[in-house]
Amino acid sequence: MSVPTNAPPRWAPFVVLGVGLLAISFGAILARLAQAEGVSSLVVASWRLGLAALIITPLALVHARRELRALDRRQLGLALAAGFFLALHFATWISSLEYTSVASSTALVTTNPLWIGLAAFVFFGERPHRLMVGGIALSLAGSVLIFWSDSQLSGPGRQPLLGNGLALVGSWCFSAYLLIGRRLRAGLGLPAYIWLAYGAAALFLVSASGLAGANLLAHSATAWAVLLGMALGPQLLGHTAYNWSLRHVSATFVAVVTLGEPVGSALLAWLIFGEGFAVPQFAGFSLLLAGIYLAARGEARRRAN
Repeated sequence: MSVPTNAPPRWAPFVVLGVGLLAISFGAILARLAQAEGVSSLVVASWRLGLAALIITPLALVHARRELRALDRRQLGLALAAGFFLALHFATWISSLEYTSVASSTALVTTNPLWIGLAAFVFFGERPHRLMVGGIALSLAGSVLIFWSDSQLSGPGRQPLLGNGLALVGSWCFSAYLLIGRRLRAGLGLPAYIWLAYGAAALFLVSASGLAGANLLAHSATAWAVLLGMALGPQLLGHTAYNWSLRHVSATFVAVVTLGEPVGSALLAWLIFGEGFAVPQFAGFSLLLAGIYLAARGEARRRAN
């Protein structure tokens, strides 16, 4: 079988995925650093999406001008809905980092494959594969262990049940964003879609920050550097790497790679913030990741059939 001359080397997608995974793993760390500089969670989320949207604006205007001009009301409505849920995702997840550990927050916020599988069953009548059912059971058991383990911990400003709950809400919102985005993405190229989704989310977040009386501009030089790093690294480099790789490796493989995000974030939090693991928390963490892996495999097999 001949390989197209414009195809990248076989190793390239794996390197790109590795870089993307590392970039995304820094998301929680950078959010924590911004919070330590006195930037509120809503403002962190606003600038993560806002700076990303500003950076890609020239690309969208050059390569997607015709698509953007041809948008109909339905597409605009879907873009606003996708942006709304993406805004809620970042607002709740970044807020969760104020109250719980990086490990628990990132593990719970990446459970979206489970909720998407459940939504497909509830709303579209799609019968889940047995691996999906097993994955949901394992992940629920892992989530219970994480909640129980974190509830035993105490410390200044820690409210682990609230933080873990916010992380789960963030996962539900991201699931809604993905489900809406699939429909919108079917008729739009990647630059147009990303610009619309990020831009709409940024507008919602900036509006919410204004209503909350948060200061959007008066930050230290360190805080601005961290916010720019969030936009360039986790948001643009990380997500773009995943989207590019989908053309060269299977969606299932990419889904499995994304399971490395909570692991990478937890290791970075241990190195930078000294956050360790309680034994039940580690067990719940492992069950949760195993459950998401099974769910991803089950979804791939269901689609193959």
